[in-house]
Amino acid sequence: MRSDRVAGPDAGRLARADRREELLDAALELVAGGDVESVSVDAVADRAGVSRSLVYKHFANRTDILTALYERESTRLHDELAADVVAARSLEEKYRALCHGSLTAAKERGQIFDGLRSAAGMNKQLRKIQRDRDRQTAAAYVHLTEREIGVPPEVAEPVTALLLGAIAPMLNLWHARPTERYAAEIEDAYMCMVAGTLGELRKRALGSEPAPARDADLSRWMAERIEQASPDELKRITLSVVRALEDAAPQS
Repeated sequence: MRSDRVAGPDAGRLARADRREELLDAALELVAGGDVESVSVDAVADRAGVSRSLVYKHFANRTDILTALYERESTRLHDELAADVVAARSLEEKYRALCHGSLTAAKERGQIFDGLRSAAGMNKQLRKIQRDRDRQTAAAYVHLTEREIGVPPEVAEPVTALLLGAIAPMLNLWHARPTERYAAEIEDAYMCMVAGTLGELRKRALGSEPAPARDADLSRWMAERIEQASPDELKRITLSVVRALEDAAPQS
């Protein structure tokens, strides 16, 4: 007779992993309730309906719980965004998927991540995880830019860094005015910048001309302007950059 029950040493490992997830779920409920400061070994034990000693079998202290929870939730978010990006067909739509997904996450889970970041802190382990993910994301977009537009890495890399780097200040703008309408305006402004920048790259690639040497300075200038820009200002920056690049392009 067949049984779905896991036997042997794997059963113990599975049960331990499941218990750890249950404890993290209990901690998440506390954080989602807007009271991250209440998270403690005692509070998690009470919420999960287990003893303090069982919590200590999985986590050394409160910081350990919050760090593990941040790592789990950020990994889930990264995987969701990655799936949306992979499903998008064109390079522009992949940028839109990342932008839209980031804004959606800010709306739905911003309070959770803000609480976890402030309480657990971005320790060395979490900083390394985030840097590794950022590098993987940037490398994927660089590769897509090279393949789809036909530009060399020295052109694709700074453009990718610029467009991906605009996501964080874009989210800061939304946090200052967290409404659905403003999120749509920010997304529209971001996509204007994406379309203008990638459109200029395509024109250069068709002309088989190398990128002007001043691209790096232009990227730095845009990064500084974007940091404090509103959606309307982002649109104006995009138009200014596109015109500047057109002026710098060799005339046929």
